[in-house]
Amino acid sequence: MPSTLEGQITMEKTPSYFVTNSAPKRIHTMARDIKLIIVVRNPVTRAISDYTQTLSKRPEIPTFEVLAFKNRTLGLIDASWSALRIGIYALHLESWMQYFPLSQMHFVSGERLIVDPAGEMAKVQDFLGLKRIVTDKHFYFNKTKGFPCLKKPEDSSTPRCLGKTKGRTHPKIDPDVIRRLHKFYKPFNLMFYQMTGQNFQWEMEEGNSSPGSRI
Repeated sequence: MPSTLEGQITMEKTPSYFVTNSAPKRIHTMARDIKLIIVVRNPVTRAISDYTQTLSKRPEIPTFEVLAFKNRTLGLIDASWSALRIGIYALHLESWMQYFPLSQMHFVSGERLIVDPAGEMAKVQDFLGLKRIVTDKHFYFNKTKGFPCLKKPEDSSTPRCLGKTKGRTHPKIDPDVIRRLHKFYKPFNLMFYQMTGQNFQWEMEEGNSSPGSRI
């Protein structure tokens, strides 16, 4: 990590930290007063997004439906598959709560970050003790990507959008598989809501992880 001068905040992002068992202890040893920002989304959509990314690099892999089940006839979901295991947020959060209080964590809704980026960024800036400099005038929605892009209102430079690896259309997934996954995740989601004190309302989205969804 680079040195941080007075009045500066150093930020670093690595998504795998949240699901790496050794990360909480190591980060606590390095900087126990650190503030942690965790972006989460509906774990079913997240799993399909994960699969879509892998599929783009390895088109020969089995279908999502095959990988998601140990035994589809019996409805046995393969929670050891990383695309599914990552979405058991309550399990991963337990490891972090052994070292950090919730007051040092801020949870960002991935869904709200898309539809209201300025609102979510306002909460992040408050959490970090910063002035609300980034506002709605810094964003515009890219219909092609399906995501907001960041712009500098003070100049006419090209807005910064997500790279070409983002915004892919999800493959069509059997609705019955999506339904079973929502059922699988529900108790873990409710536990996560209780642990964080936030209701992300992912159950309201059941059946909406459609082919038109993007990553």
